[in-house]
Amino acid sequence: MKRAAGLEYEESGAGTPIICLHGIGGNTSSFGPQFGGLPGYRLIAVNLPGYGNSDLMDDPTFPKLAARIVDFLDACGLQAAHLCGQSIGGMIAMETACVTPDRVASLVLIGTTDAFGGRDHRFKDAFLAARLKPLDAGETLATLAPKFVSGIAGPDISDAAYDSAVASMAAVPEATYRAIIRCLVTFNRRDDIATLTMPACLIAGTHDTNAPAKTMARMADRMPNAEYHLVAGAGHLITLEKGAETNAILQTFYGVLP
Repeated sequence: MKRAAGLEYEESGAGTPIICLHGIGGNTSSFGPQFGGLPGYRLIAVNLPGYGNSDLMDDPTFPKLAARIVDFLDACGLQAAHLCGQSIGGMIAMETACVTPDRVASLVLIGTTDAFGGRDHRFKDAFLAARLKPLDAGETLATLAPKFVSGIAGPDISDAAYDSAVASMAAVPEATYRAIIRCLVTFNRRDDIATLTMPACLIAGTHDTNAPAKTMARMADRMPNAEYHLVAGAGHLITLEKGAETNAILQTFYGVLP
């Protein structure tokens, strides 16, 4: 593991750099199948603030998280980079692209949406209550992880992918989880993604209820230079559940970029 701009990261390969941003229950291991699976590219998987040995961020917001990614690019000497985000990592990638489009060469959005939930705040309140109530009652992320992963994974998830997802969620500090969940429900770039002109690749899973395929298909339709892919049998953890299929999509997408 290495560090830059207060963020821990690991990298593999050489060539065009791809910055990978994980989901709420993940870490760099969320892109395990992509390490070694994308020859010709330099894969850089980042632990978000508060994950692993990355510095904790007080009161994380999407503007703050996007700014940290830009700081990371600066520290790595990258003027622009390909951002690949899964779940909230995709939201952070979108936020970065909206605020500093010149720093984003392309966007890969995996199992993510352009806004959290609907326009009714009651849904957000209910979501927060459901996610935080078990912790308030004394449960830990280690005890919650198996149930959480089972609830978001598709029917084809392998034992190895399941175990990896459970281990990564169990390792998330409770303070980090509480803060990032509260940040999640504030995301809304629904009216802005139509301005993102960089090449984009959206990847959805047929069994993903957190980022439904129809929602991601509509996002792709509204983005000027986007392509859309649906991965059969995948739930929300697409990079882990369907590593080979994800890698094939990424190889084709990145392979035609200038």
